[in-house]
Formats: sequence, C-alpha cells, structure tokens
Amino acid sequence: MNATLGARLLRRAPWWGVVLLLAVLAVVWVYPFVWMVSASLKSSLEVFTAGLKIVPDDFAWENYSRAWTDANFGRYMVNTVILTVSTVAIVVVRCALAGYVLGRYGFRGKKVILAVLVATLFVPTGYTIIPIVKLSMELNLLNSLTGMILALSGAANVSAILIYAGYFRQLPKELEEAATVDGAGFGRVFFRIMLPLSMPVTATVALLTFLATWNAFFLPLVFSFSDPDLRTLSVGMQAFVGENATDWSGMAAAGVISILPIVALFLFLQRYFVEGIAGAVKS
Repeated sequence: MNATLGARLLRRAPWWGVVLLLAVLAVVWVYPFVWMVSASLKSSLEVFTAGLKIVPDDFAWENYSRAWTDANFGRYMVNTVILTVSTVAIVVVRCALAGYVLGRYGFRGKKVILAVLVATLFVPTGYTIIPIVKLSMELNLLNSLTGMILALSGAANVSAILIYAGYFRQLPKELEEAATVDGAGFGRVFFRIMLPLSMPVTATVALLTFLATWNAFFLPLVFSFSDPDLRTLSVGMQAFVGENATDWSGMAAAGVISILPIVALFLFLQRYFVEGIAGAVKS
C-alpha cells in the first residue's frame, strides 16, 4: 500500500512542481497591485517607513477623497469614460467593416492593402503626433474632447482588423447567400448577421482598445495642454508630482481608482476575450 502511494506521489511530483511554480509567479505578478492598494491607505510617511508591509497601521481613507476631489479626478474620470467609450465604439465598427471586407471578399489590390496595414505596425507612434496635431489645429479640434476621440480612434488598429478578417473568413458563405436571397443588402447582412456572430472577436477588440485608450498618455497630454479640464486619468496623475515633493499615497489612491474599471471589465469579458483570440488563431 505504501509502495503504491509512493509511486502515485512520484508520478504527480512534476505536476505539483508546476503548480508551485505558477503559484509563486502569480504572487510575484499580483504583489505590485496589492502593494499599491495598501499604499493608497497609508500616510505618505508610512509608505516609505513600512517597507514591504501590506497592512497599514492606520487606514487613511482620506487619500481617496483627496484624489477624487482635490486632484479633480472626478472630472478626469468623466473625461476618460467619454473618451474610451466613444473610441471603442468607433474602432469596433470601423475595424469590423474593414475586417469583413478583407476576410470575405476578393478584389484587386487586396494583398497590397494587407501589406500596407502590416507595415504600419513598424511605424513608431511618435512619428504620427505632428501630422495629427497639425490636422487637429486646421479643423479647430485641438483643444477639445472630440478631437481627442478622433485622434485616438483614427489609428490603424491593424491587429483588430486582422483578428476580424480571420474570424469572418471562417464563417460559412451560406449565411450571406441566404440573406442575399431574402433581399438583404451589404449593410443589413453585416449589421444583422455578421457583426452579432462576431461577438467573441468584438469583445476581444473592445477590451484591447479599452485598455489602450484608458491608459493613453501622449495624445491626451498634447490635447489638454491649454485646458486642464480636458485631462484624462493618466494625464491627471501628474497633479501629485510637485516641484519639491510627490504625494505618493495620493498617487496610489488615484492609481487604484484608475485601474479598477479595467479589472472589472476584464473579469466581465475574459471568456469572450479567450474565445476571440482562439477563433482568430484557429482561422
């Protein structure tokens, strides 16, 4: 009996080793976030004196009040939500349409278009800021939330287009043929049939776009130079950095406020995110 038990434990040893390794990696990966939450409830002095200690001596809930009210993060949250939701909506519709055409139709120049899209992946973001600012100035959109939305949603989004193209390519053509026989045009086929079927991919693209837009710093910084009320959460984080000192506990509280919507959205969409990536890779 003991020999059988020993043999069984020996066979499971590699599995337990993998579990232990993954558990250690999970703790290392999650610890910075846990420490940030802990720092958001400490005084500025305790942040430095407590070291790696997680539980604060005294819970300083006023840090959140200071971040939300004094640092104007309430206003920045509204700006960020409007900016992110609008950008996600535009990017999803635009990339879904482009991916649908590239994935389902054959036409001259298709390979050239795909090559140009892939080539844009190698263009640094910094090289595009000057033409974006110049064009926004010409259209009187530089110091506005509308201009910021158009600038962020006008990116190439090559990954999103290719994910949609790969997903639409694997759908059966009978769906379109049946709808066409019933008198449906391009728009009706796309919005009534194809787009609802691509929900896993849409969730993936929406989540990736949400993350990129929510954390965007460079473009929102440029567009809010002349109007601080247009700042987003990432840009507003600078309010805690002074000339001679930095409010680390207030910055940690602001960081927690900024990251909680991302965590909540990911937990809600994680199943669709995995399905969308798996479907695109499978195609």
